[in-house]
Amino acid sequence: MKPYLLSLGAGLLVGVIYSLLNVRSPAPPTIALIGLLGILLGEQIVPLAKRLYAGEAVTAYLREDCAQHVMGRLPGDQDRKA
Repeated sequence: MKPYLLSLGAGLLVGVIYSLLNVRSPAPPTIALIGLLGILLGEQIVPLAKRLYAGEAVTAYLREDCAQHVMGRLPGDQDRKA
């Protein structure tokens, strides 16, 4: 969690500096970021549907494989799968 907070803090600091310099951020608009999230989530629909159709449990898949793909490797997860 600490790296996420540090990243957020650095982003806020840069945003304040950009505002003081009166320049626009080169970051993509929110709509593009939402589209990227949609792509990540959409990639999980087919494997999830296959597991549901096969009658397999999906909670472990959502917690392990899906979450790691969408969210990336979370801090404190170093002891788990490499």
